[in-house]
Amino acid sequence: MFDPREKIAIFIDGANLYATSRTLGFDIDYRQLLADFRDKGYLVRAIYYTALAEDQEYSSIRPLIDWLDYNGYKVVTKPLKEFTDSQGRRRTKGNTHIELVIDAMELADHIDHFVLFSGDGEFRYLVEALQRKGKKVTVASTVKTKPPMIADELRRQADHFMELANLSQSVRRDAAERAPRPGPDNEPDDDDYDDDDYDYEDDIDDNEDE
Repeated sequence: MFDPREKIAIFIDGANLYATSRTLGFDIDYRQLLADFRDKGYLVRAIYYTALAEDQEYSSIRPLIDWLDYNGYKVVTKPLKEFTDSQGRRRTKGNTHIELVIDAMELADHIDHFVLFSGDGEFRYLVEALQRKGKKVTVASTVKTKPPMIADELRRQADHFMELANLSQSVRRDAAERAPRPGPDNEPDDDDYDDDDYDYEDDIDDNEDE
Protein backbone atom coordinates (compact mmCIF):
# COMPACT_ATOMS: atom_id res chain seq x y z
CA MET A 1 0.00 0.00 0.00
CA PHE A 2 2.83 2.41 0.85
CA ASP A 3 6.11 3.02 -0.95
CA PRO A 4 8.94 4.42 1.23
CA ARG A 5 9.83 6.80 -1.63
CA GLU A 6 6.37 8.42 -1.58
CA LYS A 7 5.57 11.86 -0.25
CA ILE A 8 2.59 11.36 2.08
CA ALA A 9 -0.01 13.75 3.47
CA ILE A 10 -2.54 12.84 6.17
CA PHE A 11 -5.92 14.57 6.33
CA ILE A 12 -7.98 13.88 9.46
CA ASP A 13 -11.69 14.65 9.69
CA GLY A 14 -11.55 14.99 13.47
CA ALA A 15 -15.19 14.46 14.41
CA ASN A 16 -15.56 11.55 11.99
CA LEU A 17 -12.43 9.77 13.22
CA TYR A 18 -13.50 10.34 16.82
CA ALA A 19 -16.93 8.78 16.19
CA THR A 20 -15.42 5.84 14.31
CA SER A 21 -12.74 4.98 16.85
CA ARG A 22 -15.19 5.30 19.75
CA THR A 23 -17.64 2.97 18.00
CA LEU A 24 -14.80 0.46 17.67
CA GLY A 25 -14.01 0.88 21.36
CA PHE A 26 -10.62 2.58 21.32
CA ASP A 27 -8.96 5.98 21.13
CA ILE A 28 -6.21 7.11 18.77
CA ASP A 29 -2.67 7.67 19.99
CA TYR A 30 -1.88 10.65 17.77
CA ARG A 31 1.81 10.68 18.68
CA GLN A 32 2.23 7.09 17.56
CA LEU A 33 0.04 7.61 14.49
CA LEU A 34 2.45 10.27 13.27
CA ALA A 35 5.44 8.03 13.97
CA ASP A 36 3.89 5.11 12.08
CA PHE A 37 3.34 7.18 8.94
CA ARG A 38 6.85 8.58 9.12
CA ASP A 39 8.03 4.98 8.94
CA LYS A 40 5.87 4.32 5.87
CA GLY A 41 7.31 7.11 3.69
CA TYR A 42 8.24 10.78 3.61
CA LEU A 43 5.50 12.46 5.62
CA VAL A 44 5.10 15.99 4.30
CA ARG A 45 2.03 17.14 6.21
CA ALA A 46 -0.47 15.90 8.81
CA ILE A 47 -3.57 18.10 9.16
CA TYR A 48 -6.37 17.76 11.71
CA TYR A 49 -9.73 19.43 10.99
CA THR A 50 -12.48 20.14 13.49
CA ALA A 51 -15.30 22.52 14.30
CA LEU A 52 -14.88 24.22 17.66
CA ALA A 53 -17.19 25.91 20.15
CA GLU A 54 -15.22 29.11 20.67
CA ASP A 55 -17.63 30.93 22.97
CA GLN A 56 -17.22 28.47 25.84
CA GLU A 57 -14.97 29.41 28.75
CA TYR A 58 -13.53 25.90 28.67
CA SER A 59 -13.71 23.40 25.84
CA SER A 60 -12.84 19.76 26.50
CA ILE A 61 -11.31 19.41 23.04
CA ARG A 62 -9.01 22.43 23.45
CA PRO A 63 -6.18 20.48 25.18
CA LEU A 64 -6.10 18.03 22.26
CA ILE A 65 -6.03 20.86 19.71
CA ASP A 66 -3.19 22.56 21.57
CA TRP A 67 -1.25 19.31 21.87
CA LEU A 68 -1.58 18.51 18.16
CA ASP A 69 -0.54 22.04 17.23
CA TYR A 70 2.74 21.68 19.14
CA ASN A 71 3.49 18.08 18.14
CA GLY A 72 3.75 17.82 14.39
CA TYR A 73 0.19 18.45 13.22
CA LYS A 74 -1.31 21.45 11.51
CA VAL A 75 -4.72 22.14 13.06
CA VAL A 76 -7.58 23.75 11.12
CA THR A 77 -10.62 24.83 13.13
CA LYS A 78 -13.89 26.57 12.36
CA PRO A 79 -16.43 27.93 14.87
CA LEU A 80 -19.57 25.94 15.45
CA LYS A 81 -22.75 27.75 14.49
CA GLU A 82 -25.64 27.79 16.91
CA PHE A 83 -29.27 27.92 15.76
CA THR A 84 -32.77 27.07 16.90
CA ASP A 85 -34.67 24.44 14.94
CA SER A 86 -38.34 24.47 13.99
CA GLN A 87 -39.28 22.87 17.32
CA GLY A 88 -37.44 25.49 19.32
CA ARG A 89 -34.52 23.27 20.27
CA ARG A 90 -31.00 24.66 20.44
CA ARG A 91 -28.74 23.06 17.86
CA THR A 92 -25.17 23.44 16.70
CA LYS A 93 -23.68 22.61 13.35
CA GLY A 94 -20.37 22.92 11.61
CA ASN A 95 -17.79 21.01 9.65
CA THR A 96 -14.48 21.75 7.98
CA HIS A 97 -15.01 19.79 4.77
CA ILE A 98 -14.48 22.74 2.43
CA GLU A 99 -11.22 23.63 4.18
CA LEU A 100 -9.98 20.05 3.86
CA VAL A 101 -10.86 19.92 0.15
CA ILE A 102 -9.11 23.21 -0.64
CA ASP A 103 -5.96 22.23 1.29
CA ALA A 104 -5.79 18.85 -0.46
CA MET A 105 -6.09 20.37 -3.92
CA GLU A 106 -3.48 23.03 -3.14
CA LEU A 107 -1.02 20.36 -1.96
CA ALA A 108 -1.72 17.96 -4.83
CA ASP A 109 1.34 18.96 -6.88
CA HIS A 110 3.65 18.15 -3.96
CA ILE A 111 2.16 14.87 -2.68
CA ASP A 112 2.22 11.33 -4.07
CA HIS A 113 -0.09 9.61 -1.61
CA PHE A 114 -3.01 11.15 0.30
CA VAL A 115 -4.41 9.42 3.39
CA LEU A 116 -7.90 10.54 4.38
CA PHE A 117 -9.20 9.60 7.82
CA SER A 118 -12.94 9.89 7.21
CA GLY A 119 -15.86 7.80 6.05
CA ASP A 120 -17.96 10.71 4.82
CA GLY A 121 -19.28 10.14 1.30
CA GLU A 122 -19.01 13.86 0.56
CA PHE A 123 -15.29 13.32 0.00
CA ARG A 124 -15.77 10.91 -2.92
CA TYR A 125 -15.45 13.65 -5.51
CA LEU A 126 -12.28 14.97 -3.83
CA VAL A 127 -10.76 11.50 -4.07
CA GLU A 128 -11.68 11.31 -7.74
CA ALA A 129 -10.21 14.77 -8.41
CA LEU A 130 -6.91 13.80 -6.77
CA GLN A 131 -6.79 10.59 -8.78
CA ARG A 132 -7.25 12.56 -12.00
CA LYS A 133 -4.05 14.37 -11.01
CA GLY A 134 -2.27 11.03 -10.79
CA LYS A 135 -2.32 10.81 -6.99
CA LYS A 136 -2.89 7.71 -4.89
CA VAL A 137 -5.56 7.98 -2.19
CA THR A 138 -6.05 5.75 0.83
CA VAL A 139 -9.20 6.15 2.94
CA ALA A 140 -9.14 5.06 6.59
CA SER A 141 -12.42 4.11 8.29
CA THR A 142 -14.25 0.89 9.16
CA VAL A 143 -16.72 -1.62 7.77
CA LYS A 144 -16.63 -3.69 10.97
CA THR A 145 -19.51 -1.76 12.55
CA LYS A 146 -23.22 -2.09 11.76
CA PRO A 147 -23.87 -0.03 9.75
CA PRO A 148 -20.36 0.60 8.37
CA MET A 149 -18.90 4.00 9.25
CA ILE A 150 -17.69 4.56 5.68
CA ALA A 151 -19.91 5.43 2.74
CA ASP A 152 -19.80 2.72 0.10
CA GLU A 153 -19.15 5.21 -2.72
CA LEU A 154 -16.11 6.61 -0.90
CA ARG A 155 -14.63 3.18 -0.29
CA ARG A 156 -15.15 2.17 -3.92
CA GLN A 157 -13.49 5.34 -5.20
CA ALA A 158 -10.35 5.09 -3.06
CA ASP A 159 -7.25 3.31 -4.35
CA HIS A 160 -6.81 1.63 -0.98
CA PHE A 161 -8.95 1.14 2.11
CA MET A 162 -7.38 1.11 5.57
CA GLU A 163 -9.54 -0.72 8.12
CA LEU A 164 -9.27 1.16 11.43
CA ALA A 165 -10.17 -1.96 13.37
CA ASN A 166 -6.90 -3.47 12.11
CA LEU A 167 -4.68 -0.57 13.16
CA SER A 168 -1.54 -1.68 14.92
CA GLN A 169 -1.90 -1.93 18.68
CA SER A 170 0.69 0.82 19.07
CA VAL A 171 -1.75 3.35 17.61
CA ARG A 172 -4.76 2.18 19.63
CA ARG A 173 -5.69 3.00 23.21
CA ASP A 174 -8.45 1.32 25.13
CA ALA A 175 -11.16 3.94 25.66
CA ALA A 176 -11.80 2.54 29.15
CA GLU A 177 -8.27 3.49 30.16
CA ARG A 178 -8.58 7.18 29.37
CA ALA A 179 -7.25 9.48 32.05
CA PRO A 180 -9.64 11.99 33.65
CA ARG A 181 -10.00 15.09 31.51
CA PRO A 182 -8.17 18.17 32.78
CA GLY A 183 -10.24 21.09 33.97
CA PRO A 184 -9.77 24.70 32.89
CA ASP A 185 -7.56 25.42 35.89
CA ASN A 186 -5.51 22.24 35.53
CA GLU A 187 -4.38 21.95 31.95
CA PRO A 188 -1.38 19.67 31.51
CA ASP A 189 1.92 20.64 29.94
CA ASP A 190 2.46 19.56 26.34
CA ASP A 191 4.93 16.84 27.34
CA ASP A 192 2.55 15.33 29.90
CA TYR A 193 -0.68 15.52 27.97
CA ASP A 194 -2.37 12.27 26.95
CA ASP A 195 -3.65 13.15 23.51
CA ASP A 196 -6.88 11.18 23.91
CA ASP A 197 -8.16 13.08 26.96
CA TYR A 198 -11.03 14.85 25.27
CA ASP A 199 -14.63 14.33 24.32
CA TYR A 200 -16.33 15.75 21.24
CA GLU A 201 -19.69 15.02 22.78
CA ASP A 202 -19.11 17.74 25.36
CA ASP A 203 -18.54 20.33 22.63
CA ILE A 204 -20.67 19.18 19.72
CA ASP A 205 -23.97 18.12 21.20
CA ASP A 206 -26.57 17.44 18.50
CA ASN A 207 -23.95 18.31 15.88
CA GLU A 208 -25.25 18.38 12.33
CA ASP A 209 -23.32 18.72 9.10
CA GLU A 210 -23.70 21.91 7.16
